[in-house]
Amino acid sequence: MVQVMEYTRLGTTGLEVSRICLGCMSYGQPDRGTHPWSLNEAESRPFIKQALEAGINFFDTANVYSLGSSEEIVGTALRDMAKREEIVIATKLCGNMRAGERTAAGLSRKAVMTEIDASLHRLGTDYVDLYQIHRWDRHTPIEETMEALHDVVKAGKVRYIGASSMWAWQFAKALFVADQHGWTRFVSMQNHYNLLHREEEREMLPLCRDQGVGLIPWSPLARGKLTREWDATTTRSETDEFGATLYLDSDRAIVDEVATIADEHGVSRAQVALAWVLGTPGVDAPIIGATKPHHIDDAVAALDVELTDDQITRLEAGYTTRQPVGFR
Repeated sequence: MVQVMEYTRLGTTGLEVSRICLGCMSYGQPDRGTHPWSLNEAESRPFIKQALEAGINFFDTANVYSLGSSEEIVGTALRDMAKREEIVIATKLCGNMRAGERTAAGLSRKAVMTEIDASLHRLGTDYVDLYQIHRWDRHTPIEETMEALHDVVKAGKVRYIGASSMWAWQFAKALFVADQHGWTRFVSMQNHYNLLHREEEREMLPLCRDQGVGLIPWSPLARGKLTREWDATTTRSETDEFGATLYLDSDRAIVDEVATIADEHGVSRAQVALAWVLGTPGVDAPIIGATKPHHIDDAVAALDVELTDDQITRLEAGYTTRQPVGFR
């Protein structure tokens, strides 16, 4: 069966995005930054091409991914393969880009102004569609950050702004500050949300739904844990120090239930786990990574998987609450 991409508006904006976003952290020079498992340019391009052919128009990267080489690879590939006006490019800032420089990280006005220009240069484009703060900067007043982001929007370098993992009170404060001053508002939240990490259901998801903010979760497949046997390993899982901190041994039961329900539908585990995320009210476009062709095929196919109420209950039953992780 030919899979057909679906599209939606991001939050309450008029920006139309594919319901699957291709996350580009896996594309970058392995010897730059902290991702030795990343794919170089020649290895990355087929996946970007496959995504475009599947109808994906939404691509997410960050300045810190492989120290800028992800932006370089993604920018070059998209210039070669697509019309700029037909794609949505998202990138992020906050992480440290230059060791030893005091101003090379964070969300100060200086950092915002410096990093947007650097990202535009690497991406080879005049503007970014969605510019996101990668994390909260506790050393910079949020007023300074929001005004700087507003200014890069008004300068035409950015179309929309978004945020990523933080506490809900912090995000609410940022929205309030923007409204208070008449500055550009965040339109999206890229947060950590999947069957193995549902703490966002407490406050962040309801806040975003109430405020009309679109949800574009990262790691909807839990770093691949939901797609394979619990004890299986990959090159990435063996070297991903951050990923090793995210999930609990008790999550094995949920992974097993995903496998059972996948068998009931005759589909892959990835399709079941992603279908659950896609069915969450407010979720516009989960961000998936792809280092094998079937990763993109499974993500698109998940749009057609309809879970029953009983299956959803079974998938959710084994979850235990935990300390939120992924942004502190």
